[in-house]
Amino acid sequence: MTAAPPPTADAAPIRLGTRGSALALAQSQRVADSIAARTGLDVELVTITTHGDTSPEPLASMGGAGVFVTAVREALLAGECDVVVHSLKDLPTTPHDELVIGAMPKRADARDAAVVGGGVPLAELAPGARVGTGSPRRRAQLRRRFPELEVVELRGNVDTRLARVLGDREGVAADLEAVILAAAGLERLGRDDAITEHLGIDGWPTAPGQGALAVEVRRGTRGPLASALQSLDHGPTRTAVDAERAVLRLLEAGCSAPLGAHAFLDDGMLFLAARVYSPETGEQVSSAHALYVADTRTPGEDAAALVVDELLRQGAADLAPLGGAR
Repeated sequence: MTAAPPPTADAAPIRLGTRGSALALAQSQRVADSIAARTGLDVELVTITTHGDTSPEPLASMGGAGVFVTAVREALLAGECDVVVHSLKDLPTTPHDELVIGAMPKRADARDAAVVGGGVPLAELAPGARVGTGSPRRRAQLRRRFPELEVVELRGNVDTRLARVLGDREGVAADLEAVILAAAGLERLGRDDAITEHLGIDGWPTAPGQGALAVEVRRGTRGPLASALQSLDHGPTRTAVDAERAVLRLLEAGCSAPLGAHAFLDDGMLFLAARVYSPETGEQVSSAHALYVADTRTPGEDAAALVVDELLRQGAADLAPLGGAR
């Protein structure tokens, strides 16, 4: 990376919009530091409260798509900030007419992680042990692999969820034996020491875009900010995440759907796998395809089309509420 140009004395700071949770602030600060290093400008965080932050409802009942991003996008469109950061798995798949993803930084760990009281593996928990998660996908995966466990609906920030297993300094007693969280979020908060088990992608495919960030700006943004985002963008991450999100879009499934997808690039090939679950029983259907990136202008779309067609032929629409049945 080339050295940032020296800022002018009267240069206005770049305003970066973010949710106010500890995790959102931590990951947004990383992006802010990267933009500052590339532009030589100060970057200020602008905290925005979203519906997903204030509602006590389970995520699935709120409709999923957009509950954590709508207010942030509105602040960007209103000119209250110049750039915003989202967890990419929360971002609706339909393109926005006035906004673009200016950068996807290099993806962090895409896996889920278990935090288990006593440090034992999930497989060693006693029948009836209570495991918390707010994700329909994770609930379905737990029910499929460990039907003897009790799966408990879980909301709140990372510290609140960890306290349900580990207790906290305020004397709150643990009432769950385990929780399932995103490994990337724990790492960004410096809480990865609480992880007792990383859950492999093959057995526990995660939400499309998990571990990745979307840095969004108004369409037509120019100048130092645009140049910084171009430098910050990580091409392999964008290609892989675009493929995962294309599965969601083609199935017309929300970001809270009981669906896992993961893509990666290796030696010029894009590999994409996806799995759809029944939220009640954990029954599943899976599909995986690979293609050479150089053979098409739209590798993500093409790979996702193959995967989605196979999922639907296997009855994915009968397992989960999907709009893409045909």
